[in-house]
Amino acid sequence: MNQYFYELPRELIAQKPAEPRDSSRLFVYDTKTDEIFFDVFRNCGEYIPSGSTLILNKTKVVPARVYMEKETGGKIEVLFLINEYGGGKEFLVIVDRKLIIGQKLFFPNRKAFEVIDQKDQFFTLKCLFDESEIFSLLEIFGTTPIPKYIHEHNLSESVIKDRYQSIFAETPASIAAPTASLHFTNEVFESLKKKDVITAEILLHVGMGTFAPVSDVQIQSGMLHKEWYSIPKETEEVIKLCSQKSIIPVGTTAMRALESFAKTEKNEGITNLFIKRPFQFRVASGLITNFHVPESSLMFLVDAFLEYKHSKRTILDLYKIAIKEKFRFYSFGDAMYIK
Repeated sequence: MNQYFYELPRELIAQKPAEPRDSSRLFVYDTKTDEIFFDVFRNCGEYIPSGSTLILNKTKVVPARVYMEKETGGKIEVLFLINEYGGGKEFLVIVDRKLIIGQKLFFPNRKAFEVIDQKDQFFTLKCLFDESEIFSLLEIFGTTPIPKYIHEHNLSESVIKDRYQSIFAETPASIAAPTASLHFTNEVFESLKKKDVITAEILLHVGMGTFAPVSDVQIQSGMLHKEWYSIPKETEEVIKLCSQKSIIPVGTTAMRALESFAKTEKNEGITNLFIKRPFQFRVASGLITNFHVPESSLMFLVDAFLEYKHSKRTILDLYKIAIKEKFRFYSFGDAMYIK
């Protein structure tokens, strides 16, 4: 995996979002001409072909990180993996302290869970109250689960909750943001409309796997972490109608959902699709994305897309240029458009 490792100066890990959203920088790479352009995101319409369709992931980040209390009175940080939740009394979590099967954990209002299982770093909690309350309780007591590499900031929780969320997020079920979506503003959408650029929506609920380094087992098996996706019939029709035009997923999550649908012909389901070289993309002709964590599956995906587009450069070639030009990386960082 050395081809996806790179050294990043600490100061290039974005600790705060650009203000306003569309003032983030934009790295444009034209795979046909091998040209590179630097701009700001609000001007993305100058590079996106007229008549294109942007595919937006309308998942919403849940404030799923919460400080709970043990029976002993000790505090424990709990991350509810809401993207894994399929209904019922049981919730999968990750914690920052040792737990024992049979222990109880409490929300600040004393609503309780019992620890009933452990597998590696994952624990299963059984809800001892009406599970339909969980989302409202997380809204009250939870905090936004921003990545741990974002820690040198003085942003309030209300600001983080707003800015680690796209303006079009609708369906709460993710524990990480589809970060390419964070750059869009109403003004950007208005400028795109003038070029007859339309949008269509999908859902893919984002989990912790989006940040994790890819393992040797995953490479050998060709399968990644599982995520739930849905392609509405309306989006399916748009894709069919626009097959001769440019279809541009906004983010690797939208790309994964589209290509999972193209491969399985299922509009909804669980995907473990691992997009890596060589990969025959069936839907997308462009990609808007951020700059990703080393050795993550997202780097594999972007590099596979570059190869599919017959790019003269690899993802690391482009990242070296971005680092030299001091682009900001990761979740609150700048954007890249591959055309």
